[in-house]
Amino acid sequence: MEVLLENIIIYAIVILLCAVVVIIYLRKQTRISRLTAEKIKKAKEEGLHEPVSLHPVVDVNSCIKTGACITACPEKDILGIINGKATTINASHCVGHGACFHACPTEAISLCIGTEKRGVELPHVNQNFETNISGIFIAGELGGMGLIRNAVEQGRQAVENIAKKVKEKHDASFDLVIVGAGPAGISASLTAKMHKLRFTTLEQDSLGGTVFTFPRAKIVMTSPMNLPLHGKLKLFETSKPQLLDIWQEVLKKNEISIIENQKVESITPAFNHFRVVTRDGSEFTAKCVLLAIGRRGTPRKLNVPGEISTKVAYRLLEPELINDKNILVVGGGDSAIESALLLADTNKVMLSYRNEVFSRIKPKNKIKIEEAIGEGKIEVLFNSTVTAIDDDAVSLKVRDQKETLRIKNDLVFIFAGGELPTQFLEKTGIKITKKFGETVLKHS
Repeated sequence: MEVLLENIIIYAIVILLCAVVVIIYLRKQTRISRLTAEKIKKAKEEGLHEPVSLHPVVDVNSCIKTGACITACPEKDILGIINGKATTINASHCVGHGACFHACPTEAISLCIGTEKRGVELPHVNQNFETNISGIFIAGELGGMGLIRNAVEQGRQAVENIAKKVKEKHDASFDLVIVGAGPAGISASLTAKMHKLRFTTLEQDSLGGTVFTFPRAKIVMTSPMNLPLHGKLKLFETSKPQLLDIWQEVLKKNEISIIENQKVESITPAFNHFRVVTRDGSEFTAKCVLLAIGRRGTPRKLNVPGEISTKVAYRLLEPELINDKNILVVGGGDSAIESALLLADTNKVMLSYRNEVFSRIKPKNKIKIEEAIGEGKIEVLFNSTVTAIDDDAVSLKVRDQKETLRIKNDLVFIFAGGELPTQFLEKTGIKITKKFGETVLKHS
């Protein structure tokens, strides 16, 4: 009888402990769900919940709530757990590196472009990365795949397909002209070299493309990548200079030269090949053309002395890594104001705007910038324009003031809009289609 009683007591204690564990777990899950729901509500209020580009979509029936996707994502609050299932929070902040996609143990995540309500305009390409114009291919960000690893892989795959096509006879100077020397363009150049193609690579700015303009100490590499003619690169938190050095070293080793400061103005058919013309009038003929440019288009520049400098950037990434700098933000739209606000906590920030008041900005941004100005966190110069950028200073002209201001400066961020590539693509004859929640990458 005593043994039976002891067993009952033991079972009761075990059941009680299990019940306590379950209650604690459920409370924790409820708290996590509540916090995630609050974040989603805030994201919706601030217009950050709807994705604007490549983003994860979770199959709730396959999700087993491990949280692996949240841990793997290097961004903040893109994904969260609500009612035991993963969901998106600040989807508009997603940059499409696909870490969540690769980390999910049950393959419950797909990467998609656009939503049912909000479409994203993208050039039409087939599974071989060829557009509706036979012989013109697209790889990387312009086709919807963001960030380095994805762009590198697409650049390689596109040229693998091009290598089969250029076997046909042609009378062009090159088998291939690659437009853009960012991650996709560099990978494409190395693959073209590997296939012994006659090719040239044109870059409107400097080697690295957009990466060259990153004003940040680190670039997040979510997983190793294979670089043609080099092998696997295990990069996770590699600085911009380190990455550029690797690219320069690999290109030099393989005797590949990038023609910089050559912005392509037109691509036109010429019998059995294409004629590529750049802004300075240079002409290149090729059997095929690969467009490896960004989909944000060409940033509109100020065209002032000193603007071509590593201290000048046209978008802001990882503001938390920038500290104790004298920063000038140029522009009066939402991007300029949001960037100035992000930088103001740990830097001295001045905002230059050519008009006398802010207009066409989100109500919340208007409130926040006014508060920051009132608290002395940000100094704003209305009716001002930048006239020169030097290594340690910037010069500005303020309307109705005779003297030009010269201000100590470490970094300049310019948000003056951009020359979108849509017109360039349409002029070339490439069809633009709107994607409404179309899956770009999913597990087979």
